[in-house]
Amino acid sequence: MEALRAGRPLDRLYVQEDLKDGPILSILREAKKTDALISRVPKERLDQIAPGGHHQGVAAQIAAYAYAEVEDMLEAAARKGEPPFLILLDGIEDPHNLGAIIRTANLAGAHGVIIPKRRAVGLTGVVARASAGALNYTPVARVTNLTAEIEALKKKGLWFVCADMGGEVMYRLDLKGPIGLVIGNEGSGVSRLVREACDIR
Repeated sequence: MEALRAGRPLDRLYVQEDLKDGPILSILREAKKTDALISRVPKERLDQIAPGGHHQGVAAQIAAYAYAEVEDMLEAAARKGEPPFLILLDGIEDPHNLGAIIRTANLAGAHGVIIPKRRAVGLTGVVARASAGALNYTPVARVTNLTAEIEALKKKGLWFVCADMGGEVMYRLDLKGPIGLVIGNEGSGVSRLVREACDIR
């Protein structure tokens, strides 16, 4: 409850599925005012999340860093007089991979990284460590739907390039101008809907 009142960015709230007492309902009411994902889980799952801890039927997964807004990334590019360069990640699950991508995005001059809220790792302490400090300089935004975000950004002039094993060799592409580079999941790659929303594969 204190984390919610302090405005800490919650990634997910886990609540024991059979609890409906006053304090739990108060926590749920506050959590619903945020964009935190709420999961009702069995007590055994909470025991796994908080091993050896006294979770009292609720546990929160709190982001190590605050998330940015996509609009802030576009404004940062405009302030620098540069065409926007964004990296969109479709379902990266390994926190070490996310940290490494944020580090690479920083070195490549990207104005920000966009990740989905569901089925992907968030900004954990492991991600922060793996980014080797780059998370302090490269903003990360979290969106509900990557496909919808791509379509919205297309209206603002961005072109989207999908990193696809069956696509064109990147050295043959003209990647100048406002670009969004889409990178997929470690195992399954870019999902079909996101891939179809991209301009170049």
